[in-house]
Parts: sequence; structure tokens; C-alpha cells
Amino acid sequence: MKSNTSDAKHLLFSRNAAAATLALAVLAAAASAAVADPVNTTGGGKISVNDVAPTGWASTGTGTTGGAGASPENTYVVGSLTELNAATANHGEPAAPKLIYIRGTINGNESPDGRLLGEQDYAPGYDITKYMSCFLDNGRTWSDQAFDYCKKMRQLRQQGSNAMKRQIEVNLPSNTTLLGLGTDAGLVGANVVLHQASNVVVRNLSIESPVDWFTSWSPDDGDGAWNARFDAFSAVTSDHIWIDHVLLSDGRFPDSEAPRDFKNEPVIRHDGLLDLKDGTDFVTVSNSQLRDHDKTSLLGSGDEHVDKDGGKLRVSYISNLFQNTQQRGPRVRFGQVHVVNNYFVGSTVDPDYPMVSEAQGGSSYFIGAGYESSIYSEYNAFDYSGPGADESVTVSSYNGHRFSDHGSWFNGKDADLVAVARASFEIHKADAIAAATASGTTAPDWTQREFTSDAGWNPAVEYGYHALKSAPAVRNAVLNFSGPAVLDVEAGR
Repeated sequence: MKSNTSDAKHLLFSRNAAAATLALAVLAAAASAAVADPVNTTGGGKISVNDVAPTGWASTGTGTTGGAGASPENTYVVGSLTELNAATANHGEPAAPKLIYIRGTINGNESPDGRLLGEQDYAPGYDITKYMSCFLDNGRTWSDQAFDYCKKMRQLRQQGSNAMKRQIEVNLPSNTTLLGLGTDAGLVGANVVLHQASNVVVRNLSIESPVDWFTSWSPDDGDGAWNARFDAFSAVTSDHIWIDHVLLSDGRFPDSEAPRDFKNEPVIRHDGLLDLKDGTDFVTVSNSQLRDHDKTSLLGSGDEHVDKDGGKLRVSYISNLFQNTQQRGPRVRFGQVHVVNNYFVGSTVDPDYPMVSEAQGGSSYFIGAGYESSIYSEYNAFDYSGPGADESVTVSSYNGHRFSDHGSWFNGKDADLVAVARASFEIHKADAIAAATASGTTAPDWTQREFTSDAGWNPAVEYGYHALKSAPAVRNAVLNFSGPAVLDVEAGR
């Protein structure tokens, strides 16, 4: 639904003085240049959406302004999925600048007539227990003949997955600002996608990861794995994206409450929380919270995709909370990635999302250094608790040999993340060489490289920023001033 001019044209942000002082500490250099009246950055006055800009990689090149400057006709206040999709279409000009404000919670499973669709609406008769029973040998082999319903379950699973994709996908086109009104704005059960989009801003929203009722079991994926289809937020071949003061999580549907599979483990019904793929570039994720999720934030689609991802995937993670994120916080391939002033929290005994490091025999980690990645980490705080909690959870190397860190802390004490990354790289390198020798094959090219703490680039050369340099300051800034509701978006100002 299109707003009237008095409602939407002059929507403004407000902050109190304490929040502005701490939350903008990392952003100070960029903010002082971007805001017309610098007094507003520390005085807690009303700040116009058009006066605020990101720092980090999203600020470079052409910058990231979203739909700033959109005409009243291209300004919307929406409260349903139908209205949101109409707003993104923008009167047949989806790439024209547009401001879209969400009021309340929008459900991706809401049909045009207002009904909330469920599993049986997408694929009547589908039953995941019956689907699993058609795999023989404890999940190793699918058989259409195992039971008389197996072929039907296979067809229904695909039918339901395709129908659900058509329903829940929200495509944000170029030159869009998507903002939450007030303190309760959000999306649940939607698959937010940027595809070949440029200049997109998303702020002040809660986004709950969609539940994939039609997740598929892949016997040949390692020892067998569930592959859910729908990310909460993903960008594909897109550039200049700013995600700020957003909460992304599994919300009401933790993995622990999913049905059990062949191994008596939860069926995985969530895919990525915030994934950036296929040459996506110039992204800043700031003042946001990524919580209670397994596959959290993946950069790049595969080691073989140098043609798409080489020289791209430049992303800044600034002053975010990563809490109970079992892996990929982030997991980087190729990109020049800046990770600064983030607060990482996990426990080996969390009831829903336990983090068990490789040193403990698990696979959890916070930062993953993947193939040809160049990660510049600084002043990040890690708090990891529970029996066996150790520093190895901070960084894992997945074929990545460049990792730099300055000034980070583990459980309040100075941490040597470079040593952790180096040890992980050397272990995986030795394992890969041994495996190649045993099989008579050539070891992968990355095993010929030597680990280095020189990331090969410096974010201070690319953009201005100011980092907080004590663990208490980082914790305080992130815990009190990240996520939605810190920015108070009000109509009628």
C-alpha cells in the first residue's frame, strides 16, 4: 500500500545520546562526513534517513544510499507480503529509487487472501517421516520400491519445495531502502533475495529464518547431510549493500525442535542466515545480531568459482553480535573481509545450539578462513564457556592461508588468533597431503602455500573507521546498541 506524503516522506530516525556515542564509535569517520549536522551524531536528535551513510566496504566506490531521494510516489508503508511485493515492483519500475517501510510483522507464508500456508497447503499428503523411510541402509540409498508411497513422497517433496519458493521469496531490486517502523517490524518465514541488484539498504528489522518443510537428504554429502533450500537473506551477483541494525535468527523454530532423522539428530530445516554469493561485492554488515543458527554467513559458493568470486566478496562486519552460531560467522572464500569490533558468544552446552570446537571433536567455529580469502580481523571479543571451551573455536582454516588479527580477546584476555589460524591451516594441510598420498592423487594447490599473517590489504587504506580498543567497550557497544529498535523510526515527523 502506498503511503501518503505526510506519513512517509519525512520518516526520521532518533537515538539517545548514549546510544549514539557508543554505537557510532566504529562509524565515526564516515558519519562525520555523511551527516550534514555533526551535532546530531552525538546529540540524539532526529536524523533523516537521507543523512546517514555506512562505513566499511559499502561506502567505497559509488557508495550505498539505497532508495534515498525517492519521490513520494515511490515511498511505501507496507504491512503484508502482497503489499511488500507490490512495493518492490514499484509501478513497473523496480530499479527506480524507492523507500519501503515495514509496519509490524510480515509472514512469508501469508497468501494474498490473508491465510497462513503450511506444509500441507504446498504439498498435500507429504510426510517427512515417510520420506525418510524410503532411504535404505540407514539413509545411504533411496528406493522408490521400499514402500508403495516412496515415489509419491519424492514427487511431493519437490512439488512442495517449488511451491514454497514461489510463495516466500522476496526479491529486493536495485536502489531500494527497506526499513522497519517502530520496534516490532520484521519478516518471518520469508526468503529475502538480492539477485543482480545494486545499492540496497536494509535497516531496523527482525528477520526470522524460514523453515523448509521440504528439506532434502543427500546421502553422498559427507556422511550424509540435510540440505535446506531457503536462506533468511542472500545476495547473488549483487553489489553495494548495507545491512544495519538487523536481527537474523531461527527465532521460534530452533533446530532442536525439528523431527529426528536416521541418526536421531534434528532434521536441518534452515539454510544460510546471511549468505553472499557469486561475485557479490562491497557489503557492510553493521550493528546487527546473528543468533541461534547453524550455517550462519557464507561468502562464496565453492573453491572452484574463482571466475565469479575472485577479486570480489569485499565485506565488512562491524560491531555485530554472533551468538550461538555453530559455524560460518563468517566463512570466507576469496574475499577481502574486515571483521572488527564484533562480539562472539557461544557455549559447549547450549541446549539448542551447542558450539563444540574441532579440538573437542566437533566442527564449530566462529571465523572460517576459506580458499584464497584475505581476512583482516581486529579488536573482536570472544566469550566461549562450558566444559572444554578453548581458543580453537575462534578461527578455523578451510584451505585459507592468509589471516591477520590485531588486539582481539578470548574470555577477556589477550588472544593470539593468528596462532590459532596457523595451527588449523597446518593441520588441514597435513591431512590433505596425507590423503592425496594415500590415494595416489595430486594434493590440492592450496597445500603448496605457506601460512601468513599478512592479509595483503589494509582496510584503513580503503575507508575511514575508528575501532573500540577494549573488550568491555566492544561488549557494551554490541550488547546495548546492536539489532533493531536502537534506531527509532517514526512516521509523521
